[in-house]
Amino acid sequence: MPDKRSRSLPLVGAQAKRDAAGAPNIGAGPRPASLLTRREFTAGSIAAATAAAGGLSALGITCSAPGNPVSDPVTNADATIRLIVNGASTEVGIDLRSSLLDVLREQLQLTGAKKGCDHGQCGACTVHLDGRRVASCLTFAVQADGREITTIEGLSPKDGPLHPMQQAFIDQDALQCGYCTPGQIMAAVACVREGNAGSAEQIREYMSGNLCRCGAYSAIVAAIQQAAPASEGT
Repeated sequence: MPDKRSRSLPLVGAQAKRDAAGAPNIGAGPRPASLLTRREFTAGSIAAATAAAGGLSALGITCSAPGNPVSDPVTNADATIRLIVNGASTEVGIDLRSSLLDVLREQLQLTGAKKGCDHGQCGACTVHLDGRRVASCLTFAVQADGREITTIEGLSPKDGPLHPMQQAFIDQDALQCGYCTPGQIMAAVACVREGNAGSAEQIREYMSGNLCRCGAYSAIVAAIQQAAPASEGT
């Protein structure tokens, strides 16, 4: 029987035309200069990418690998704003589309406020803006320009005692996984300050924007009731 492996496959398209005209077959002679090997293609791609990166740098657009941030993060920002965060004033270069939550977490490294739903529905991102609680995931960072922001990190002195609400959450075991706890505490402080902690029913109503997927609601209400007398005006 003839060896099937020796059979040549039928040629189609441009190669069939080249062979008909007497051009050498790829398998029977030297490789045409127009065809690239895998190694040559890879080397060419790397060279093109390097040239593109050089062109971006020439335009003032910097690229950096993770873990090696650019030395001046403000260079390519849309705007520079001044934030007063936990009593400290700082200037930050931002993309105008950035949320306050993203600026706090990613640029100022204040990760207490959590990104839960990113739609303003869970309350995990609650911070105080000029003394009022806001969902920082729905607040543009530019809206906070020149305004005072308080996060969970600034609720009590760094080397001092805990805020009464923080202590009450510990005393009442008002947390389980802890992911929502910073937002719960910030909302609870605001709830008392707003005068909405007069009863368990009122607390539940005015804390309804903060979800606890672990279901620690009864302990959270108890913690707010414990801390309310000492937290008023704080």
